Amino acid sequence: MNTLSPTIHLIDDDDAVRESLALLIGTVGLRVMPWAEPQAFLDGFDREGIGAIVLDVRMPGISGLSVLDTLVAQGVDQPVIMLTGHGTVELCRELLIDTLQQAVRQHVRSRERHQADRHARDRYAQLSAREREVLGLIVEGLTNKDIGRALTLSPRTVETHRANLFAKLQVESLAHLIRHYAALVEADDSPTP
Repeated sequence: MNTLSPTIHLIDDDDAVRESLALLIGTVGLRVMPWAEPQAFLDGFDREGIGAIVLDVRMPGISGLSVLDTLVAQGVDQPVIMLTGHGTVELCRELLIDTLQQAVRQHVRSRERHQADRHARDRYAQLSAREREVLGLIVEGLTNKDIGRALTLSPRTVETHRANLFAKLQVESLAHLIRHYAALVEADDSPTP
């Protein structure tokens, strides 16, 4: 994932509009990938990249709305900004740049959250069944002694499992462990795209 160089995919069949928007977007340091043909864009753009998509609503052949439907059906997570030929140039300039910058920041944060969730699930998968049991009881607020009684373990063994949990999940405090566990449960309950 390349978070250092977000790309704005600009799809517009009008050469003059595409060139002027590409120049405008480039003035704020965003990399622009212009596309004249919607199908070429759908066939060639990097779905794993960071950035946003700017689509003209009205294009011959495949309309911007059809492209949007295709992107949604494919589970593309890059933000999409739809353009229409109506409105003033000044309004377009200010709104487009502001909207693009916000969209790119949001996309970067979203990808970072997903990556962190994926790493957390990977670390959780490394836990033994017993460590998962101990984790669940820690989150419920039980002491080492109570956990030992519940699982017929010595408090010393519970302490060892607890230390392993902290190491494997890469957490430094009980509060962090509980937040980590809550995020894992939340991620497991959320629908996957």
